[in-house]
Amino acid sequence: MSTLQHKIDFAVVLRVKNANPNGDPLNGNRPRTDYGGLGEITDVCLKRKLRDRLQEAGKTIFVQSDDRKLDGETSLRNRAESATNGIGKDAFKKTANKDATAKLACAKWFDVRAFGQVFAFASGADAGGVSIPIRGPVTIQSAFSKEAVSITSTQITKSVSGEGDGTKRGADTMGMKHRVDSGVYVTYGSINPQLAERTGFNDYDATAIKAVLPRLFENDASSARPDGSMEVLTVVWWQHNCKSGQYSSAKVHGSLNVAADGTISFTDLDGLAPEVINGF
Repeated sequence: MSTLQHKIDFAVVLRVKNANPNGDPLNGNRPRTDYGGLGEITDVCLKRKLRDRLQEAGKTIFVQSDDRKLDGETSLRNRAESATNGIGKDAFKKTANKDATAKLACAKWFDVRAFGQVFAFASGADAGGVSIPIRGPVTIQSAFSKEAVSITSTQITKSVSGEGDGTKRGADTMGMKHRVDSGVYVTYGSINPQLAERTGFNDYDATAIKAVLPRLFENDASSARPDGSMEVLTVVWWQHNCKSGQYSSAKVHGSLNVAADGTISFTDLDGLAPEVINGF
């Protein structure tokens, strides 16, 4: 299949209710906010969820989370150099052809040809500090809430002994849990055909991204994000009629108007109609 023939822009409108969508480890794991009080979900967090949903859909993923590993590899380097699950050690020797290695990696792993990857973990006599950067065609921005969010913090305790002989059982303080009471967030993304040519990303791959976006929070429940607390309301998909795009991504994204309750409307762009997909 040929590489992507049309530029694509997209947006995801999502609702958070009584959940911590993306905790900040440098701030006691409180939900991330900007200086204006708007809630934030980082692009790294969103790509993690995309990778997980794509992996569940049967795609081969390079950056697998530890609790979802399918191949038993203990590190990214081991996965990359594996003769069974990767592309072999020879691909990362200092004498290896970097373009050939990048091509093999893109063909092997969906997330590499979609988001890109830097293979910079090589070392030893044969490697010589090899670094192989791959720039992917799919980009996604951090999500921000439409209004400042209210954060509730709750002290949690334990009532069992974590160690010792069991004679000391007190409701000892464990820490704090934090949640966003309610908020509507929006994120935007794009898929660039010129970069797709370099990684082999094609129309079928774009369709796979489109299919998982409405299901972004399926199988993602945790104590911080109980089932039903994170919901995709709407996915908006713009497919241009050419590789360069009929309009800039900034103008396309700016044509979407999202109200604080999650309802959407559009500023008309002549010749570029949005496809609106409801969340599941």
